[in-house]
Amino acid sequence: MSRIGKIPVVVPPKVKVQIQGQKVLVEGPKGKLDFDLPSRTSARLDGGSVIVSRQGEDAQARALHGLSRAIVNNMVKGVSEGFVKKLEIQGVGFKAIVQGSNVNLALGYSHPVNYPIPDQIKVTVEENTKVTIEGPSKQMVGQVAAEIRSFYPPEPYKGKGVRYANEKVRRKEGKTVQ
Repeated sequence: MSRIGKIPVVVPPKVKVQIQGQKVLVEGPKGKLDFDLPSRTSARLDGGSVIVSRQGEDAQARALHGLSRAIVNNMVKGVSEGFVKKLEIQGVGFKAIVQGSNVNLALGYSHPVNYPIPDQIKVTVEENTKVTIEGPSKQMVGQVAAEIRSFYPPEPYKGKGVRYANEKVRRKEGKTVQ
């Protein structure tokens, strides 16, 4: 058995889970999520928990079993608690502003970078340089953070750019005059 896959997913009282064939629907105070289980796996409700099982003992079935259970667990955790990623912007004149459903980033380019915020994702900016991304879907929160970071990843010479909070950037020594 998959060590991750055999652990049941405990459903908190404020979260509602429905299983319709291969589709898992999860609804809670932070939002709604759905996931289509892979063809080699199935899920069932057992009291206050979701149990994911698999058909077959080959490597692919075992891998999909653990993956499916982890995704269902992240969905349950996401709709009850939510996920958060924090970004920091470093550089002179670099800043971020939330304008309606867009994040406006001034990153030293000749034009501002506008990033549209997806549904169910909440972006807040503190002190013009600290960006917080929140939402029920772990994948979407991570994707939005990665896309915002990709506009100006931290560079190793001056350390400017958009980085994850507490990310260490290895600095390089610049050219020396002889």
